[in-house]
Amino acid sequence: MDMAFVKGFGVGAGLIVAIGAQNAFVLSQGIRRNHVIVIPLICSVCDAILITCGICGVGSLVASTPGLAKITAWGGALFLFWYGLNALRSAMKPGSLQASDPVSGTLTATVTATLGLTLLNPHVYLDTMVLIGTIGSQFAGEERRLFAMGAILASFVWFFGLSMGGRVLAPLFQRPVSWRILDSLVGITMWTIATSLVAQTLS
Repeated sequence: MDMAFVKGFGVGAGLIVAIGAQNAFVLSQGIRRNHVIVIPLICSVCDAILITCGICGVGSLVASTPGLAKITAWGGALFLFWYGLNALRSAMKPGSLQASDPVSGTLTATVTATLGLTLLNPHVYLDTMVLIGTIGSQFAGEERRLFAMGAILASFVWFFGLSMGGRVLAPLFQRPVSWRILDSLVGITMWTIATSLVAQTLS
C-alpha cells in the first residue's frame, strides 16, 4: 500500500478520533438511531471538501514557496507534537463520554445541529485546511492525491463507524479505560507523524 495514502489515513484518523462535541453528538445520535446515514455523511463530506481545499489551495501555495514550506512544516510538526501531548495527558486523566442532550428527530433540526457542530468549530479549519494541507504539500502529483484520499477515507470510516456502531460503542466508552487507550493511540500517532515530518524537512 502506498505510504502517502497510509500517512494521509493516519493524519486524518489522528485528528478526527478525539473526545469532542462533534463525536459525542454523532455517537449519541447513533445510539438513538436518529438519521444514522445523514449525520455521518454531512460530517464526512464537510471534511472531504475542506481537506481538498487545503490540499489544492493552501498545500499548493506552500509547495510553491520553499521557505514558507519549511516554516509551515515546522509549525505543523509543533502542532502535532502539542496535539499528541494533549492526547497523552488526557489518557493520564481520562473521563467517560457523556452523550449530548437529545435534539429533535426531524431532518431539518438534525442537519442544522450537525452543520453547526461541524462548521462552527474553528479547529476544523486548522486541522483540515491548514494542517492536513501543509502535510499534504510535502507530496507531489499522484502521492498528494493519495494522501488526500487517505485523510478523506479516515473521516468516512470514523464517522460512519461511530454512527452505525453507536449502540455497541456507547457502553464501552462509558468506561474511562477505553478513552485512555484511544487517547494514547492518538498521541503516539501524532508524535510519529510529527517526527516523520521533521525528518522530511531536514532531509
